[in-house]
Amino acid sequence: MAKEMSTIRIHQPGLLTTIQDLGRFGYQQYGMPIAGAMDTHSMRLANYLVGNSSGEACLEATLLGPEIEFLADSCIGICGGVAPTTINPNPVELNRTLFVKKGEVLRFDMMRSGCRLYIAFAGGIKVPKVMGSKSTYLRGKIGGFNGRKLESGDEIEVGGKTVHEIRTIPSECLLPLQSIQNIRIISGPEINRFTFEGIQAFLNSEYSISPQSDRMGYRLSGSKITHNNRADILSSGLANGAIQVPSHGEPIIMLADHQTVGGYTRIANVITVDLPILGQMKAGDKIRFKEVKLDEGHDLLGRYQQMLKGLKNN
Repeated sequence: MAKEMSTIRIHQPGLLTTIQDLGRFGYQQYGMPIAGAMDTHSMRLANYLVGNSSGEACLEATLLGPEIEFLADSCIGICGGVAPTTINPNPVELNRTLFVKKGEVLRFDMMRSGCRLYIAFAGGIKVPKVMGSKSTYLRGKIGGFNGRKLESGDEIEVGGKTVHEIRTIPSECLLPLQSIQNIRIISGPEINRFTFEGIQAFLNSEYSISPQSDRMGYRLSGSKITHNNRADILSSGLANGAIQVPSHGEPIIMLADHQTVGGYTRIANVITVDLPILGQMKAGDKIRFKEVKLDEGHDLLGRYQQMLKGLKNN
């Protein structure tokens, strides 16, 4: 299928739809968060379906996807959260290459599992890069489409790539979309600031994701984690997946839009390969933490990278 530059028109934006790529790196020392996709794995898979580079920007939709009219023939891939999906008005499969004709409309129902889905367009999304990234950082009102979430009536240029091959994602490459997840962590730099009882509570309790959660971080409700001393530390750099514990004793997981520094003790950090799983979780879902050693986390990341390489070589 020959592709030309085309335009999509947003009829309905869904609950929260933004443009995201892998994020904005190299500017945290100036206070600029990385942002980027909450589930980078599903974003990579969507790009694979349409032959893009793995880091090309996609639409990230939360809980309810947008309604999109295509003003030219296009090729798309949709991965991540599972939602009934139609194109004018025929049901379509997710996790495979889809060809859309001029005038057709893509629609989604509420997601039945997972929290976020990613829509990739062959040739990418034609918005300017800000500090090397197309990602939307909502609090800073930069990147993406005018620094904001999509709204009804928005028109966005996409495309510019020729696609002939139909690809599908093997089931073993898809994330587990469950409401209860075991999330692997390594010990944090202030682990010695917590009591033995506090650490045991953290590792042996089930936590619920609070409704007061967003792209910046997940607040968790559950067993209180006790400190040896004060919960405050000198402000230090925060990594994606860092788990802070303020004085109230309930953990907060830092995610894509997290601030660059924080002043609360860090009990642990989620390993890289489990961050996309967190990106598919929503308020009310349950988390149990499992500690692994740093070298095991590195080994799991290496296996993940080999899986992606194998997918590209198929």
